[in-house]
Amino acid sequence: MARRARSQERSKAIERRLREQVAACTRLLNDLGILGYSGHVGARLPGRDAFLVQSFDQSRAAIRPDDLLICDFDGSALGGPAGVRPPSEVYLHAEILRVRHDVHAVAHFHHDPSIVFTLVDRIPLRPVKNHAARWASGIPVHPDPSHVSDPARGRAAARSLGPHHAMLIRAHGQVVTAETVPALLVDCVHFVENAEAMYRAASLGAVRPLTADEIARFLRGFDRDRHVAKPPGRCPVKRHGEDASRILRKQRG
Repeated sequence: MARRARSQERSKAIERRLREQVAACTRLLNDLGILGYSGHVGARLPGRDAFLVQSFDQSRAAIRPDDLLICDFDGSALGGPAGVRPPSEVYLHAEILRVRHDVHAVAHFHHDPSIVFTLVDRIPLRPVKNHAARWASGIPVHPDPSHVSDPARGRAAARSLGPHHAMLIRAHGQVVTAETVPALLVDCVHFVENAEAMYRAASLGAVRPLTADEIARFLRGFDRDRHVAKPPGRCPVKRHGEDASRILRKQRG
């Protein structure tokens, strides 16, 4: 009995920490202009076929830990505030988390400079900044611009993502995945920075993406865990008594 009680307490503590991370990450991405009135962050609950995600009409700017829903991989709400429903694209999170056991956090957002690369031929989004080495394996484009609002569309999106860490959805938005919520925050920032840099560079001339050698050299000297754990200096968010930089420090909590 005592062992079971300790296990339950650990599970509750993990869920609480994840709730704090997802809520703070969402608010910070909203302040940065990456998440607007739509888009969402989801996080896998360890040891369960379930994840945390915000409800359909919850404000991204004011979300609190207790506002999050627990959903299963069929997109059904298992717990959370009464009288609310999951986001219409809950299946995007569910189907990616179902098949990608290395992924523990997913963000879906609608960043216009990134979307532009799905609207033209022969100019794919490529890594051009050093931290975009994260996407050296490629940034696929999911061809269906529809909302991922049912399981079949979720499975199709997960197939388009494949083994990669991010993808574009044609004329729609982006998906970024990571191993933790703090890592997801950092990756979302770097993803939009890379897209904006390539967009601007293309107006000046032929873009020179990072070469395989440049990516390998960068990754040899890059400590991802240390980079993720570094508190953000230029965009502190202090809402509801919490500095959002804490979501990075909690990774090792």
